Amino acid sequence: MKKFNKKIKRRLRNRKRIKKLSTNKLRISVNKSLKNLSAQIIDDKLNKTLVSASSIEKELRLKKSNKISKSTLLGEMLAKRAKEKKITEVYFDRGEYKYHGRVKVFAETLRKNGLKF
Repeated sequence: MKKFNKKIKRRLRNRKRIKKLSTNKLRISVNKSLKNLSAQIIDDKLNKTLVSASSIEKELRLKKSNKISKSTLLGEMLAKRAKEKKITEVYFDRGEYKYHGRVKVFAETLRKNGLKF
């Protein structure tokens, strides 16, 4: 089985399981590339993105730091924007990525800054 197919299967399996359990909550979707990390809070009922943050944004791009510290800063930034929109409860959709490394640091930072999932 190819690596690409495994990722797609994992993403669909995770999303299906999470949507069964959390029907009335908003979803934090994470996208990771080799250099950057981006996340958005999505309302699945309206199919709208409510809040988003990315390491490509000017605030984070100017800071010279490694990928782990960028994901920490990104988590703080997304949690701050979510608080401004009065979002407190969400569920974490890691997609095809394992809960490890940058994704794990990002999730823990969101929890420290007040989001519940």
